[in-house]
Amino acid sequence: MVRNDDLLKGVAIGIGVAILVPVAIAALAPALKPLARSAMKAGIRVYEQGREALEGVGEAIDDIVAEVEEEMVDAREAAEQVMDTAEAVEEVAAGARVADD
Repeated sequence: MVRNDDLLKGVAIGIGVAILVPVAIAALAPALKPLARSAMKAGIRVYEQGREALEGVGEAIDDIVAEVEEEMVDAREAAEQVMDTAEAVEEVAAGARVADD
């Protein structure tokens, strides 16, 4: 069981903390305000640098995607040219067979 002395100590500590914390905060506020401002400035700088870095990564990815799409278009055009050439060769060969007959 909890003794009355322990209970009284706990209540006294709780009341003391409840009284001293606001007093300590009020006393330390002038000193903590510049620290808080510095921390906010540092956080904003880190955020901006991170955003710029992500923009750079996004631009690099966009460039790679554009290059890949261009390569795919070039490959498709080359395949179409090969098919056109193959069809022309077949037509010439068919015409030569007709002429031979």
